[in-house]
Amino acid sequence: MKYKQWKPAPCVSGAVKVMQTQGVPPLVAAVLCARGLNTAEEASAILSPDYPLINSPLLLRDMDQAVRRIGHALENREKIAVYGDYDVDGITATCLLTHYLRSRGGCVLPYIPDRIEEGYGLNRDAITALHGAGVSLIVTVDCGITALEETGYAHELGLDVIITDHHECRELLPDAAAVVNPHRKDCGYPFRCLAGVGVALKLVLALGGPACERKLLSQYADLAAIGTIADVMQLLGENRTIVRLGLDAMKNTLRPGLSALLHEAGAEAKPIDSSCIGYTIAPRLNAAGRMGCAAVAAELLLSDDFGRASELARALCDLNRERQAVEWEIFASCTTLLEREPASSRRAIVLADSGWHQGVVGIVASRLAEKYSCPAFIICLQNGMGKGSCRSYAGLNVYEALEHCGDLLEGFGGHALAAGFTILEENVSAFRARMEDWVAACTGGAELTSVLQVDVEVEDPALLSRSGVEALSLLEPFGAGNPRPVFSLSGATVACLADVGGGRHLKLRVSRDGYTFDAIFFSATAAQCELAAGDRADIAFYPQINEFRGERSVQLHVVDIRPALTRAQTEQFLLEKLLRGERLSAKQAQLLIPTREEFAGLWRFLRRHAAENRLEETVCCLSHGMARTYGLRERIVHTRVCLEVLDECGLIELDRRTDVVRILLREAPDKVDLEQSSMMQKLRSMMTE
Repeated sequence: MKYKQWKPAPCVSGAVKVMQTQGVPPLVAAVLCARGLNTAEEASAILSPDYPLINSPLLLRDMDQAVRRIGHALENREKIAVYGDYDVDGITATCLLTHYLRSRGGCVLPYIPDRIEEGYGLNRDAITALHGAGVSLIVTVDCGITALEETGYAHELGLDVIITDHHECRELLPDAAAVVNPHRKDCGYPFRCLAGVGVALKLVLALGGPACERKLLSQYADLAAIGTIADVMQLLGENRTIVRLGLDAMKNTLRPGLSALLHEAGAEAKPIDSSCIGYTIAPRLNAAGRMGCAAVAAELLLSDDFGRASELARALCDLNRERQAVEWEIFASCTTLLEREPASSRRAIVLADSGWHQGVVGIVASRLAEKYSCPAFIICLQNGMGKGSCRSYAGLNVYEALEHCGDLLEGFGGHALAAGFTILEENVSAFRARMEDWVAACTGGAELTSVLQVDVEVEDPALLSRSGVEALSLLEPFGAGNPRPVFSLSGATVACLADVGGGRHLKLRVSRDGYTFDAIFFSATAAQCELAAGDRADIAFYPQINEFRGERSVQLHVVDIRPALTRAQTEQFLLEKLLRGERLSAKQAQLLIPTREEFAGLWRFLRRHAAENRLEETVCCLSHGMARTYGLRERIVHTRVCLEVLDECGLIELDRRTDVVRILLREAPDKVDLEQSSMMQKLRSMMTE
């Protein structure tokens, strides 16, 4: 199992049926209700094809000052530098603002620092070079909020700086001509979750004015969507609007660079959705920055020449393959180091090495955090200095973690889920110890447990039809705040399986109730899953449509797999849910309802075997004895339900504090209607939903 615990959403079958009567497809209705959207009005906010209006960009603090200064630069033909970050968010933000300013006749120089040579954010050497090139105004995108000294240095050279960023702010802000960041404490902007490219888009909308808003959104939402998805921003509110507009625009993109990249990646005939961005476009753009070639990605997105765009797209795909090879090598090195230490003592991963490629350690940190269920901090050492990347786990805020260790760091910045930092090599050991203590304090010393949130348990495999799965696209775009829904299928039989992709992935075929599905489990093998043909398993998955040679079929993208529970284990699990007050589906409730014969048989068995109206026995032995004595089918969970109902109706007094139940028989009234007990009424009501 990849996850130690699967956490299913509460069953809301009644609300699902109501929503289906209102025209919502079954799987879509089940997901919405699992996420607490139980009415048509609540569902319409997600499913509506209409795009809600976005907030005025002038609500962002200092946006008016940024507009005035840039407008002055455009009027006076000043040379403007758009200074971005080397990740996808920064690259798309750089290209978006550069393209717009050039369309206004601006003399614009896009500048993205080399990740390896220069590192993140504004730096003095770059500012010096830009000054030498005649730049008089620097506009940062997706960076700059912590660049106090660098902004001051620019002023000394006579350069104005406008900061646009979305990273966490510190108490002191740069002394810039404008600082536009929704995270400013004095900024009243109603939506704080914009990506760096989202803030850049807001700047463009402010420069264009309300009359041009629709046109500019149509023109630049594609770039904003790519950066927003790649930076794992919340896909709610404004971001949802931006991404939906962007995905629509990309279906018929006029950008030669995007067309060439989709073609080179083999995705031009596939649906343009959040998965296409997250798994096809973003990794290739990101590879350029990680391998120190962000300028290649920027040139691709800005290119108007289809021939040149094709060359650049091929180069990006080559860089991505190189990145993958380096990533696997570092990941293997890290896992080797980690296997040497006891896992029980690990609350955080802090690893450092001089031989690792700085550009890919962020991805490695993400994979390690997922594999070992704790936050990961991976550091590249060179000449006594370390540059690190970190990734969160279980909602722990790594930006706050770095703040906690600020006295050990030379600098840091980022988000709650991902951040970067610099550290002296001599401080790494102290940093590791401090981070262990911080995680322990945040969790109260409890072990971090990997938990998989499951939206819907599929009881009827017929729902996983092609049309049913295709309807899930109504919930797009998926991402943070609106993740791809996870489904589970219990008790499926593994018909066949094989390791593929050089032994790195598992391909299998599973069946249940006469329905058969192909499935793929990436980064897993049959040996790791301890699976063989004929085994029964529970499968957690994303349903998707796979197209092969013109044929479209349902495929299960496996998220996790575990041995299936026996019937008795399943029934016990359902009873525990019922006793906790959780709702069951009609089919699940039916499994727990005893027959009249079972009630009567248990009562007679208790009366016959109780000495002085008292009996101590395990439920298992009670069930076995009753079934054998009266010729009934042995169902332990039914015996347990019968005991609970008899206790509720006052026929017995049940002490269930140990595995051995203690039963005191009470004097029976003339007539008791067991169906009037709250447990039986709950079960009956669930069966009718």
